[in-house]
Amino acid sequence: MRTAILVLVSSCLVSLAQEPAPQSQRLRADLEFLCSDALAGRVSLSQEAEITARYIAAGFQRSGLQPVAGGSYLQPFPLIAYRADPRLRSMTLVRDTTGRVLKPGADFSGAFSREVHIGRTPVVFAGFGITAPEYQYDDYAHIDAAGKAVLIFDHEPREDDARSPFNGTGHTVHAGRAMKIANARRHGAVAILMASEPVRSHRGLLEPTPGGPTQGQSLRASAPPQALDDDTQLPVFSVSDEVLTELLVPLGQKPADLQRAIEGDLKPRSADLRGVQVELGSGNAEMHRGTSLNVAGLLEGSDPTLKSETILITAHHDHLGLQNGHVYAGANDNASGTAAVMELARLFAAGPRPKRSVLFVVFGSEEQVMLGSYYYTAHPLRPLAGTRAVLNLDMIARDEAHIPQSQGVLEIPADTSNSLNLVGVMYSADLQAAIEQENRQVGLALDTKFDRDHTLNALFRCDHLPFLAAGIPAVWLFGGFHPGYHEPSDTVEKLNFPKMEKVIRLTYRVAATLADGATSPRFGVVPPLN
Repeated sequence: MRTAILVLVSSCLVSLAQEPAPQSQRLRADLEFLCSDALAGRVSLSQEAEITARYIAAGFQRSGLQPVAGGSYLQPFPLIAYRADPRLRSMTLVRDTTGRVLKPGADFSGAFSREVHIGRTPVVFAGFGITAPEYQYDDYAHIDAAGKAVLIFDHEPREDDARSPFNGTGHTVHAGRAMKIANARRHGAVAILMASEPVRSHRGLLEPTPGGPTQGQSLRASAPPQALDDDTQLPVFSVSDEVLTELLVPLGQKPADLQRAIEGDLKPRSADLRGVQVELGSGNAEMHRGTSLNVAGLLEGSDPTLKSETILITAHHDHLGLQNGHVYAGANDNASGTAAVMELARLFAAGPRPKRSVLFVVFGSEEQVMLGSYYYTAHPLRPLAGTRAVLNLDMIARDEAHIPQSQGVLEIPADTSNSLNLVGVMYSADLQAAIEQENRQVGLALDTKFDRDHTLNALFRCDHLPFLAAGIPAVWLFGGFHPGYHEPSDTVEKLNFPKMEKVIRLTYRVAATLADGATSPRFGVVPPLN
């Protein structure tokens, strides 16, 4: 492996001898516009978000990038925006012939982009809802979920165990909700009943944040929830610990004992829940369709053969809009990444073309749970089979410091003015090595702590995730959380411009290395230390 990495890195050292420098004046000009009151926080599906996308597209055009979305720099994708009507939310648990109407909020929660009317449907327990051939683990191996509601645990087995094959105390892509939904759909399920693991060290699905809403709502944009307007969605209802216990009665085991049994030998305990059925309902007080925009520009490679392969440099342009009279400008999240990608496009277009093609993409609707990047991986503008790596820039220009959720969870140095986190590199040792090699010329303090943490869910919070789920080496270059995250105080004057410029330099060097290298980074889980 190390030989392959050295070949990859050394093959482009000559081309990097004249590394171009980012220009702070251009960066500041882009940031000031993106964070201006005129763009009102760039919230998804707003007119201001469209203006933002067109501004980025114009920048790509001026840089000399090629349009790649059917002759355009814009890749539109359809969304549904909706607000649930709590009066239309219902769940009835039926055991044999006796039904019990559950209480919204206390017993269950759930909302969906379309109306849900599911009559009496059998329930099957599917463990953690995971099919992971790389770990020789499959919760669906011996059950038939077709036409049924599947009851599954949140997260993944043994997440507090540093020796767990599921990336130790970190997450794998299988712990995420999107992966569980896709897996349930592949197995024919009609709905998911999601329960917090009975034995857990994190807050449960229906447990409120102190002074705030329940998990999954606390960091959501002010716009109504949005979803892709396609047929890949599946209704998900979260259920309380008490409802979980009631659903599992036919198995004759307490939920905690069942979880411990699964985690003890990593063998699924999936089974039909005989005599158990559910009725599910959900409706919306408001629903409308709209179009969001990804922005993409291509620098075609110079090599006749290798130009068919692609390195992606990505960010997202949306933020949280206008709330209670305050503009959520999102200077760090993620005007910083957007401006960086625009600057990187200028630097690459002005220099010698690398052998492989470089595609610059700035996604829309990331704050609505990465809808733009999920759409891209389902409708790629360059073949995913030839996509060799993804470098995703998000929140790259602030100094990391504790937020309430990270207190007692992470160790953060006193001085983070030169620190950068790498999220997702546990899926590619080659990619991590290439970043570390190029960083010797840049001098940032790199940290992979989020790949060893499951509390803050960093793996699931950015646009690198859909590419990892597709088996493509991808990394989130992340300056870290900070006070003012998702608040109106995230403004341009608080940005660390020297740090931002270093991240741009590092990204340029890594992208050039990957685009010119004799080999490409391989995808594969790096096992945890025993």
